[in-house]
Amino acid sequence: MVLVSVGSVGERVLSYLRNSLESKLRLPVEVSRDVLSVPRSAYDWRRGQYLSSEILRLVVSYALVKGIDRALGIADLDAYVSGLNFVFGEAVLGGRGAVVYLARLRPEFYSLPPSEGLFLERALKECMHELGHTFGLRHCGNPLCVMHFSNSIADTDRKLAEYCNACRSKLARFLEEVG
Repeated sequence: MVLVSVGSVGERVLSYLRNSLESKLRLPVEVSRDVLSVPRSAYDWRRGQYLSSEILRLVVSYALVKGIDRALGIADLDAYVSGLNFVFGEAVLGGRGAVVYLARLRPEFYSLPPSEGLFLERALKECMHELGHTFGLRHCGNPLCVMHFSNSIADTDRKLAEYCNACRSKLARFLEEVG
């Protein structure tokens, strides 16, 4: 699995995510030296946000070109998908790519004081959530499971940075099948 910056992302953030994901998932995680350019066409001037599907397509294409099994794009942007006001991330279910957006994970976005610890915890949860989708996991009804859908930042804060027992079992089966 490879983490890749989409636009400028701090080295500390990428290093934290690499170390935490390796520890939680017990899979090797690399940080790519590549930086993917944010497609200009992805920006919606009316909304002031980026269309996630275009950025996800870029990350999936990167994985295919580089021969990477799974790429997780990290973008310090605010993004949306059709039908939703915003997304914290997006993934291809059972696929090679996912992307997580950092802008709305920062307390400052909500006019609160900065907290690096809270920000990094939120980023880890969303990375695990989107990677879970690439491993074939769907949204979970357990509000504490990292695979629970986050409709707001409060949902992200409520859930744990862990898969529930049911999702962990599904993940183990998926990894055995593709292993």
